[in-house]
This record gives sequence, C-alpha cells and structure tokens, in this order.
Amino acid sequence: MKVALTVADFLDRAEAVYPERLAVVDEPGRPGSFGRLTYREVAARARGMALALDRLGVPAGERVAIVSPNCARFLISFYGVSGYGRVLVPINYRLTAAEVSYIVEHSGASVLLVDPELDDVLSGVKAKERIVLDGVADAELFAEAAPGATPVAWEPDEDAVCTINYTSGTTARPKGVRLTHRNNWLNAVSFGWHTTVTDRDVILHTLPMFHVNGWGMPFAVTGMGGTHVAIRKIDGEDILSRVEREGVTLLCGAPAVVASILDAAAARLEAGQPVPGRDTVRIVVAGAPPPSAVVARVEELLGWEFIQIYGLTEAAPLLTINRSRAEWDGLAVDERSRLLAQAGVPALGVRLRLDPSGEVMARSNHVFDGYWEQPEQTALAIEDGWFHTGDGGTLDGATLAITDRKKDVIITGGENVSSIEVEDCLYLHKSVAEAAVIGVPDPKWGETVKALVVLRPGERVEPAELIAFCRDRMAHYKCPTSVELRDALERTATGKLQKFKLRAPYWEGRDRAVN
Repeated sequence: MKVALTVADFLDRAEAVYPERLAVVDEPGRPGSFGRLTYREVAARARGMALALDRLGVPAGERVAIVSPNCARFLISFYGVSGYGRVLVPINYRLTAAEVSYIVEHSGASVLLVDPELDDVLSGVKAKERIVLDGVADAELFAEAAPGATPVAWEPDEDAVCTINYTSGTTARPKGVRLTHRNNWLNAVSFGWHTTVTDRDVILHTLPMFHVNGWGMPFAVTGMGGTHVAIRKIDGEDILSRVEREGVTLLCGAPAVVASILDAAAARLEAGQPVPGRDTVRIVVAGAPPPSAVVARVEELLGWEFIQIYGLTEAAPLLTINRSRAEWDGLAVDERSRLLAQAGVPALGVRLRLDPSGEVMARSNHVFDGYWEQPEQTALAIEDGWFHTGDGGTLDGATLAITDRKKDVIITGGENVSSIEVEDCLYLHKSVAEAAVIGVPDPKWGETVKALVVLRPGERVEPAELIAFCRDRMAHYKCPTSVELRDALERTATGKLQKFKLRAPYWEGRDRAVN
C-alpha cells in the first residue's frame, strides 16, 4: 500500500487525537490576534481558509504568497493553503517592496497576504487578490468552517509542489526553491525524530516561519500535538519571559538569537533573578557554525541543551544534526562544546560526500524538486543525482565540519545574502568603478557584509554614503556594514576576481573561513 504523504497529515492527526488541546498562543496585543486556539479551532480555520480560496476561484496548484512575522495566521496558512493542494509562498518580511514584488511576480502568486504593519510599505506590491491580515479584511479568509462544510476535493499528490521558498545566494535575483509535500513531510518527521519532539513540547517560534517553513517545526510539532507560541520580534528578555510564562521547551534560531538570549540571561543573573528553562529547554541552532565558547555558555549560563543542524533551503533544510550523545556525557564542558560546534553527522536518509574541490554534496529524499521557472539553475545545482551545496567542508568519518563557502553567499544573522546582488546595487552609484562584496567575521551576526570598492577617476565619495545608497535600495540586512575604498582589486590574468583571496586577510588565524 502506498498512501501519498502530504502536510495535511500533521494537522489531521492533531485534530483527531488532541482536538481540545492548546495548539497555538498568538502574539498578544496585535490587530486580529487569535489569542489561544485549540487544534479543533486551528483545523476549522484551515478548512475555512480553503473554502474562502475556493470562493475566490483559486485552484489547486495556484500560488498564495504571505509576508508576515510569526503569527497564528501564518501557521494556519501552511494547512489552509498547502494542505488543500495550493502552494504557499512564504516571503521574508524584511525585504523591500521591490524585492517582495519580484517574488510575487516571479512565483505567479494570485493571492497576497500582508501583515498590517507592512501594508503601507508594501502598498505598491500587487496581486489579483491582496488581503491584509488585520482581523477585518481577512475575517472571511480565516473564519472557522461551518460543521460539515467541505472544501473542493484535492487528490493528494506527494510529488506536488507544497511551498516555494525564495533564497538568495549565487545569483543577483532570489531563486524559488520548489519543495514538494514529500520533501516537507520527510524533513519534518526526520527533524522531529532527531530533536525528540513529543506531545509535551511547547515551541517558541523564535525562527521566522518564512525561513524554510520554520525548518519544518510547524509540521513536526503539530503532528505530535505540541503547542506553538508565536513571537514577532526577537528580544532576549521577552524570550526568557515567555519561556517562563508558557513553559517553553523548544526553540530554533540563528546564532544571533542565542546571543540575544545569553545577554538577557546575564543581565537577569546580575540582577539576582532566575533564568528559566534549566534542564528542560533545548535550542536548535543553524545559519552559521557558532564558536565553541558560545555553545559552552548555553550549557553553563542557561542550562539548556544545545543542538546544531546544518542544511540549506534546497534540502528542506535538514542535512546534518549535531546533538550530544551518550559517549560525550563524561567529557568536560569545553570538550563537549568543541564537538558540538561542528556541523554534525548526516540525518537519517541523508548521504554526504565531498567533490575533488572539497565542496559538500548531498543526496536525500527531502532535497528539493528544482528551482521555480529556472531549469538552468536547477541543472547546475543537481548533477548526477547529487546536490551541490556550495559549502566547503571536511569529513572525519561521518562527522562534517563546514570550513568555507565556495559560492558567493554570505550568511549574516541566519539570512542568506547574495554578494552579487549587493555588487549590482553598488554599481548603480555613479562613482563606483569596481566592487567586490565579501563576508567578514562578526561577533554578533556571525558574518557581516563588507564592500571593497574602487572609485571612478576623479570621483570622491565617503563609505557612509555608499552604505546609505544601498540601504535606500535593498533590505537592510543585505547592505554593507563597512566599505573599504581601494585603488584596485587584484584579479587573475583573465580578469577574474578571486574572492577567497580577498577574504583571506580578514579570516587570518581562524581554522575555517565561516563564522
């Protein structure tokens, strides 16, 4: 027997097994906040969403884009959209209107859902149906379905596209990663298994849900009947307060989230206040390999379990997992932290190998279906059944360590930045003759964006002006935090920039060229 795997399975189980259990705690004090919903109510609203899309004439396979921080509506949309055969397009809410508009147009989304705080900023972004998530304009969209009301039937297909997640990296324009129901289902189950998600878990969504579908936790935690707590903005003290108030046991995020929590915990201890969650909370970190000293502080200062994963949007995203094992129990904190600072070992069903240049390559059932409307980019990324990650690494037995990035991508605060896109922006400035954008180490963000710029003859411009020029045209996290003016940029005999050489001085003394 073969039964199609679809993301509807997760909510179907939660509704059947835990109908009256608390499913989601929405952000309080926000327009249209749902407060606290049970799984019966979440499922009824997801059905209501599907019915509303039926009435709007949105067929199966059509794209529905959402631009919003974490909220109950986002969680419901995974099921109300994808669970009934349509395709959810989660968009980074930190992008500019022009960047969001490109994604909406490229994906062909006919429905656009916009957070009320972003309504004015994104007023120029158009779609056939544009709905503001304010509790008024979207009241019909998220209304509970009447008992017995049934959306238009969709024949479940695990190979159908479930979500299109846009990622920046090797091209000036973001690429739409097609993740199928099978991709998302197997990633969520594997991720949930490796991190031991149970019905007793309460997850605080410190990771934006637009980031590879919250890495799959909106599915994994739902399927096990755990509770979701939505948080819109990252603030260390707010996170600790919610851990205390809601009994949070699980968080995911980038190293910058960890830094924020550690700072807040240190302030609490200095004030003689307790730090909640000791021996009950585990935090899953990805985005950049953290220093072992940070891992040690999580264990010593917070008393939380530190788990690291490595992956990419194209892998839905789980490739490796690094979690303390029984053999490490007797090790000193420093030694255990050193081991946990590596990318880890392959997750169940993942195969890894290095090509002759040292690039990490992967095979898995949750590696993506291809890039949306970009077959040439797909052919470059998947070759002979292996996905090229663009990261350089080493393998010690089964353990992977990431040592470099072979593609022109910078990861800052967990966000991918295409160096090519930033360079294209700098070249729009009338004074810029040449530009090379690289990632350099940063204690807070892991890496930060640095621009090396050669000016046109006779031109004068201050670095701050170039930074402001970029900030007027791109999402701020993509923009250079520093600009270094140079007389020339070293090139090969064929005129090619070798960015690994440009990066080298800034990474000197480190055993890896990523942070």
